[in-house]
Amino acid sequence: MDILCCPVCKGDLSLHIDAEDAKEVLEGTLHCAACRVDYPIHEGIPNLLPQQGS
Repeated sequence: MDILCCPVCKGDLSLHIDAEDAKEVLEGTLHCAACRVDYPIHEGIPNLLPQQGS
């Protein structure tokens, strides 16, 4: 988490975990409070691509 930042504004991301195993987060969300954007985590892979219209 220390090396991840919002790709739009470079702000800090907070993590919300919906499902995890002993090694990693499987499902959840990374949220940027600065620009109010959520980035989904699905099957352990965060999607940090800027959303359409951003």
